[in-house]
Amino acid sequence: MSEIAGILLAAGAGLIGGAMNALAGGGTFATLPALIALGLPANIANATSNVALLPGAATSAWAFRKELGPVAGISVLVLAALTFGFGLVGSYLLVVTPAATFDIIIPWLLLFAFVVMALGKGAADWLHKRVTIGRPTLLASQALLGVYGGYFGGGVGLITTALYGLLANISPRELFAIRTAMLAVANMAAAIVFIGFAMVWWWACVPMLVGSVIGGWLGALLGKRLSARAVRWWTLLVTGATTAVFFVRAYG
Repeated sequence: MSEIAGILLAAGAGLIGGAMNALAGGGTFATLPALIALGLPANIANATSNVALLPGAATSAWAFRKELGPVAGISVLVLAALTFGFGLVGSYLLVVTPAATFDIIIPWLLLFAFVVMALGKGAADWLHKRVTIGRPTLLASQALLGVYGGYFGGGVGLITTALYGLLANISPRELFAIRTAMLAVANMAAAIVFIGFAMVWWWACVPMLVGSVIGGWLGALLGKRLSARAVRWWTLLVTGATTAVFFVRAYG
């Protein structure tokens, strides 16, 4: 592949990944395969993808800033602090441990997200009639999301949508703002670690970064105009496709 073609592939993947993160999450699923196709080792591709998607996630979060508010009575600052701190932990785990073991776990996490999303609001209503889910459960879940987002990040937006819907009974459309904000925070924490340990290949990261900013902005604009039904079906489509591909990748 020529240098120009590689740059265009990276930029195009960033554009798609940024838009996906703004709409439903899963942007890593567009960027990671592209970077691996360009010849980057999987762990380097993951780190490079994370840094490249950070500005796009930040752009989307800024676009939704007026919609930000507490989740189940927990302030955004508390959730962000948890995400950042545990994001640092997760990203450091990627630096010091092989990714092979986590590759086996990822499909099952995504399958959980898909099942919860497929069951939809009815499942959340059924659960909330029978179970009281308190703040500690949501805080613990956010900490785990921070670790996951820092370590791998693939589908973290989808899992956040599923968990928040289950624990706080919030629809996917209502989650645009908080999800994109937490995604940006997790990416920021991981970027600090990955850059510090020289795990980013900048020749591929820079064009992907530019594409992700444009994609994040366009995705946020589109997200504001989509109905809750459209967002739900888009989320299901992305979750299902991501789950299937990661199962094939891990066990195929």
